[in-house]
Amino acid sequence: MNESKKIAVIGGGSFATALMKIFTENSEKVGWWMRNEDAIEHIQTHYHNPNYLSGVEFDVDRIDLSSDLNYVIENHDVIVFAVPSAFLKDALAGLQTSLSNKIIVSAIKGIIPDDNLIVGDFFHERYQIEFENIAVITGPCHAEEVALEKLSYLTVASISSDVGAFLKRHLSTDYIKVTASDDIFGTEYAAVIKNIVAIASGICHALGYGDNFQAVLVASALQEMKRFVKSVYPIKRDITDSAYLGDLLVTAYSTFSRNRTFGNMIGKGYSVRAARLEMNMVAEGYYAVDCIQKMNKFHDVKMPICNTVYKILYEGKSPKKKMKKLADKLK
Repeated sequence: MNESKKIAVIGGGSFATALMKIFTENSEKVGWWMRNEDAIEHIQTHYHNPNYLSGVEFDVDRIDLSSDLNYVIENHDVIVFAVPSAFLKDALAGLQTSLSNKIIVSAIKGIIPDDNLIVGDFFHERYQIEFENIAVITGPCHAEEVALEKLSYLTVASISSDVGAFLKRHLSTDYIKVTASDDIFGTEYAAVIKNIVAIASGICHALGYGDNFQAVLVASALQEMKRFVKSVYPIKRDITDSAYLGDLLVTAYSTFSRNRTFGNMIGKGYSVRAARLEMNMVAEGYYAVDCIQKMNKFHDVKMPICNTVYKILYEGKSPKKKMKKLADKLK
């Protein structure tokens, strides 16, 4: 794949900011689209994102920053989407430039609501992007630790070895280790499910369940993930690889996990609406659990943890009672 291809990141949140930090270390110029005009002006003047990872200082001469989505996409070849899944269609609403000759990279760990599609499938069906031109960036990796340059790991999934190799070169730094995979579907679904599990973990933590139970919860969640991913995309994979198990662990246990934080608030007695309003970042697992519930009506996979989170968030069931019932099922 031609090294002269230009990369752009779509999104202004924490992971988009972390990706920009990485890409600007490995590329002469990187495009960056964000909707917030005030944030753009702040970055151009003060060299950091005022809303997310404000400790990351950018060399603005290496950034082509714009709120014009058509300009950014038209002038770049590799488009990395890092906006919440629930807002992806809104972000693309004004798109007039063709995506047909672009490499589309998903750094979104969620399902598109209403469509009930992972991001790769969404771009394939809505914009006719060939799967060979679609890639996925997944963890285990929290943006906050990237900002601190703590050793972190990313997985790049792509059917095309050229696309995978290109992204690996542009994401690798002294503090970022990158692994390649060809499982563009399984890694996306695993990233979706681990967010739901993290909500369950947060709820349990708030209810007073200890480390012993959390270990059983996560071990059971890995099997739940394995069953679902195998049902939707049955290829040979090692579910204990870091893209699956590693990402599950860090999201379920880390204090940086927004989904765990959201679950913790629910377990403390916040209503879903109040918890969503108080958080200044999107908990992807909230939208994901509804989508997985609808998808699983077709696949009919045994998913007690996801079902429990769904009943708490969407049916208003008691977190204490539902988690007690779940605990009696786990082993």
